[in-house]
Parts: sequence; structure tokens; C-alpha cells
Amino acid sequence: GDVDIDGILNADQVDIDGAVDMASTLTVGDSVTITTADNNAQLILVSTDDDASTGPQLDLTRNSASPAASDTLGRIRFVGKDSGGAELSYGHMTYFIEDPTDGAEDGIFEIDVRSAGTNRSRLKMDSSETIFNNEHVDIDFRVESDSNSHMLFVDASTDRVGSGTDSPDRNFHIETAGDTYLRVSGNRGNSNDLHIGNIEFENTNGSNGVIAEI
Repeated sequence: GDVDIDGILNADQVDIDGAVDMASTLTVGDSVTITTADNNAQLILVSTDDDASTGPQLDLTRNSASPAASDTLGRIRFVGKDSGGAELSYGHMTYFIEDPTDGAEDGIFEIDVRSAGTNRSRLKMDSSETIFNNEHVDIDFRVESDSNSHMLFVDASTDRVGSGTDSPDRNFHIETAGDTYLRVSGNRGNSNDLHIGNIEFENTNGSNGVIAEI
């Protein structure tokens, strides 16, 4: 039947078979496991506010009295089993403190995906840069356009970049089905000045500097 509690309930264990409606805050001081035997959503957050503010909202809070750089603020893991029955994370998203200085706070967000048995950093964003493949493993990077599956392609095994090809032959390789064009543009502010830019060839071994230019 129904149980109405107006106050505080202290219990070592509560088993609930059915729906629970609460009109106030639920505070739990330990882990909570929600188990169902179907594929419906196990946790649904609903906000009935009709204003323009954010809602619903999910907070992962690291309530530290002494926050420091590199502190882990929270992690969302995607856990499953392997063919041997072992439970493991196939990927996770983690947020770190980069700098906790009041008024100049910086954060780090990282996405890891398991590859060949090990979780590897695929995307990392900090206060100064966005890094793909931060652990420099043999994982290619590919960007598609409307009609080109390899509009931009980084071949991790050969350290080469291609456009329109999945097997670049040189450090930078452009390939198209028809004519290939490469344009260099510059605004000199003077229509009579025909010099808009250079392509320079430099030997970085030693002090030779630029040895040719076009």
C-alpha cells in the first residue's frame, strides 16, 4: 500500500517496488543503483519551468576544501562486458581542474575511447588548445564534406595529411576527380602591387634558412 512520511526516515535499507513521488529534496549519503529489466530510460530529469533559464540540469560536484590543479572533477563511464565476462569501461568523459585561481579558473575536458584493450585520449580541450589523439597513437583523423569522405585526412601511421585521398603520398597531398587548384590570396591594399605572397623552401638543419622561394 501507500506510505506517507512527514519528516525524516532513517533506514539501513529500503526496497521499493513501484513508483515513488517526492515533493521535496532527496538526499542520499551512499551509492544508489537503479536496475530495470528493459531498455527504457532508468533516470529521467524533468523541469516544468516555462522561463528561458536552463533546466533540467545535472551537476557533478567535487566539493573539495582545497581544490588544486589536475584534480578530477567528475567522470562519466560507459561500462560493459568483454567476451570473457570481465566488466570494463569502453569509454569515458572526464573533467579536470587546470587552474583553480579565483577569477582565472581554467578547466580540461577529455574524451577517451578504448582501442586495442586500452582507453586512449581521442579529444582533449584545455584553456589554450584542442587536441585530437593526444597520446599520439596510430589512429587516423578524417573530416567529411557533402560529397567527399576524405575532405581532410590525417594518416597517423605515415604522418601525412591528405585532401580528397585516404593515402597521401607526400606530407600534404591534394587529390580531386577533375582539375586541382590551390589558391594563395592576400589583400595588399594596392591594386598595382602584384606581390601577394611567397612559398618558401627552408632547410631547418643548420643555419641555411630559406634557400629558395616562389
